[in-house]
Amino acid sequence: MHPLKDQTIIVTGGGGGIGGATCRRLAHEGARIAVLDRNLEAATQVAQGIATAGGQAAAFGCDITDRTSVDAAVAATEARFGPVTVLVNNAGWDVFKPFVKTVPDEWQQLIAINLVGALHMHHAVLPGMAERKKGRIINVASDAARVGSSGEAVYAACKGGLVALSKTLAREHARHGITVNVVCPGPTDTALLAGVAEGAANPEKLLEAFTRAIPLGRLGQPDDLASAIAFFASDDAGFITGQVLSVSGGLTMNG
Repeated sequence: MHPLKDQTIIVTGGGGGIGGATCRRLAHEGARIAVLDRNLEAATQVAQGIATAGGQAAAFGCDITDRTSVDAAVAATEARFGPVTVLVNNAGWDVFKPFVKTVPDEWQQLIAINLVGALHMHHAVLPGMAERKKGRIINVASDAARVGSSGEAVYAACKGGLVALSKTLAREHARHGITVNVVCPGPTDTALLAGVAEGAANPEKLLEAFTRAIPLGRLGQPDDLASAIAFFASDDAGFITGQVLSVSGGLTMNG
């Protein structure tokens, strides 16, 4: 079965861990995938892997902090695969340090990538979705947005803003048949987490602490997130909008 057949899906940060896993999963389910990433080489590797496996994918270099770059990537996607029906806002970046040790230049970069970039992507694709009366948007935020996370104050603020944006857009565009939902990863085995660990005094001890804190006893894997994203992209989630799903192995349970 190919539940996402004939869907054109953009995945930002598609060359990374969660992004790459998401691209591969959605392509396996029949979608045409636009792999967007600032690192075109990484995006190309993901797209080529999908093509080798028999799927449809193309890589596009895109800096989501630059609206001109976003518009060009969306236009190139639609020229190649047709109108965008699903948007996965996955690109992100973090600096792991106490807030008082951060500097304004870091704030600006965090806000540009984690919040303004998502604003650009929504603004670029929503008009077309609204005109066609159909669309799915899945935003990858973080459990830091829900419960806070020491050393990630500005990142958490950006992801909290993304959650609020998602709920508002879900209300504004429900009448257009567009759903907007959020997936919140907990600690996940990606290059981003490895970078966080490298900044710690004892990286191995930090990763062990993360693992011990998770009730299911392991770090999240990119495929865990890809599964949740694939669900929200599918018709099975057609009556779900404005929701936030934690994919954290039980680390942040909420009744």
